[in-house]
Amino acid sequence: MRIKYLSILLISLLFSCNEKKEISSVNPKNWSKRAINLSTKDSLEFGKSYLSVYSQIYSNTEHKTHNLTSMISMRNISESDSIYLLRAEYYDTNGKSIRKYFDSPIFLAPMETTEIIIDEIDVSGGTGSNFILEWKIPKNCPEPLFEGIMTSTMGQQGLSFTTQAKRIK
Repeated sequence: MRIKYLSILLISLLFSCNEKKEISSVNPKNWSKRAINLSTKDSLEFGKSYLSVYSQIYSNTEHKTHNLTSMISMRNISESDSIYLLRAEYYDTNGKSIRKYFDSPIFLAPMETTEIIIDEIDVSGGTGSNFILEWKIPKNCPEPLFEGIMTSTMGQQGLSFTTQAKRIK
């Protein structure tokens, strides 16, 4: 009986080890569906926003950290105009660029939201990670809303908090 349980445990471990772990799994095909060509001589207003996000936070001491899942929510709050995102770049605690999420401008239709997910196992950003988001909007259009939502659950304990972007240009 003991050998049977041990065999089942070993088989379970083998299958779980073969499971492919993806880090910050944002499929580039999702962004290419949103790609749009913008004229360099358009009448759109340019903006740049800074968003703090946390892939880790300190727990108990400065020597122990807790990993978080981060969702970067990019929202068009206009009821009538599309907006355009030019850049979403992720930086680590030391200000080093980790990755860019799309290579050409993308659009968000009126009242549309899209997200970037930083998986809990991706700790490349550290405790002070952040995003620079560049965008263009039509004149008299509300600015986009960018939020970071950080979550983690362990057993019956849960942790979540949000951050909001600050316009820097």
